[in-house]
Amino acid sequence: MFQTKSHATRCADVHVDAKASLTAATIAAAPAPTSSSSSSSSAPAPAAVAVSLARQTDALPVAQPSPFVLDDFKLLTTLGTGTFGRVRLVQLKRGQSFCALKILKKSEILRLQQLHHMQCEVDILRRLRHPFVVNYFGHFQDERRLYVVLEYVQGGELFSYLRRQGRFVDPVARYYAAQLVLAISYLHAQHIIYRDLKPENVLITAQGHLKITDFGFAKIVHDKTWTLCGTPEYLAPEIIQSKGHGKSVDWWALGVLLYEMLAGYPPFYDENPFGIYQKILDGKLDFPKHMDAKAKDLIKKLLSQDRTKRLGCLRNGSEDVKKHKYFAKVDWDAVLARSEAPPYLPPVRGPGDHTHFDEYPDSPVDDAGILYGEDRAAFDVFDQF
Repeated sequence: MFQTKSHATRCADVHVDAKASLTAATIAAAPAPTSSSSSSSSAPAPAAVAVSLARQTDALPVAQPSPFVLDDFKLLTTLGTGTFGRVRLVQLKRGQSFCALKILKKSEILRLQQLHHMQCEVDILRRLRHPFVVNYFGHFQDERRLYVVLEYVQGGELFSYLRRQGRFVDPVARYYAAQLVLAISYLHAQHIIYRDLKPENVLITAQGHLKITDFGFAKIVHDKTWTLCGTPEYLAPEIIQSKGHGKSVDWWALGVLLYEMLAGYPPFYDENPFGIYQKILDGKLDFPKHMDAKAKDLIKKLLSQDRTKRLGCLRNGSEDVKKHKYFAKVDWDAVLARSEAPPYLPPVRGPGDHTHFDEYPDSPVDDAGILYGEDRAAFDVFDQF
């Protein structure tokens, strides 16, 4: 997971293989900002920047197996760090587009036995193209590292915005929840379980829309899987109990996220992860008095302990979620088209603005060991797709 310094109150992700993935932030294809755009006194209004960036999405790189080499990019600031790598903001030397470049040490991937997980993550990313999912543009490698080129989303994490606001009023939470419903529905249609929905893994574009990122725990599943992974506060009961799980866990996580957006805190919280697990299994929900009755009803149905009765897991799948009375006034075609005015436009001064991300000390790109023989050959699989 891509860690930021503001996440100290959140329990760490768990994985039976001690997996630690990087969250990527997203690629804004637009001309490099001029010197005047970096000045707060002369910066264009967020709405103007958003419109400008939206008009240039056709210029984004096309996803290909290995369309890049490291020398194609100008390395800029670090956006986040993880166990075996980091995400850096980079700028393409040709075209001046900004990207998020995931830079992963091959030696650490092998040491932590994460080669298969990285292969699955890249394979999943390359399959996806949806308005509310971060875009993948390619991957490449050299003798030391594996690189994944992703869309750069300037607005930062939903987590940061939620913490600044304390909690969202109902129309704002509904606006964001509707976009996440469509993203989850799309992933499930591709037989992909996301398994790590939380505000830290949801980014806000300059246009005010959401993008799901960090597919380190995602998996293509046609029936069930038994891996224990995710963030404690968002784990479904069936994951904790090792009963085998499927798409149902994402609808559970949506219920947790909707609760957190409306309340300002998750429904199951404890300083100890095992205390969190026990509260999840107990299933007791305490709602704040201000929460809307329709929102409570939706959350209760998403947080059903019995996954066979959980909303989103019934015969009609995501259609049952979309038809819930909480979303009665939502125009789903307009949501997908992103034609409705967003409740919040992040103040973005240009396509390379990174003020919504924490600052990290940089590290040299050549600080990873060179692989030889079988270890080096193990990464040949990434040249096959």
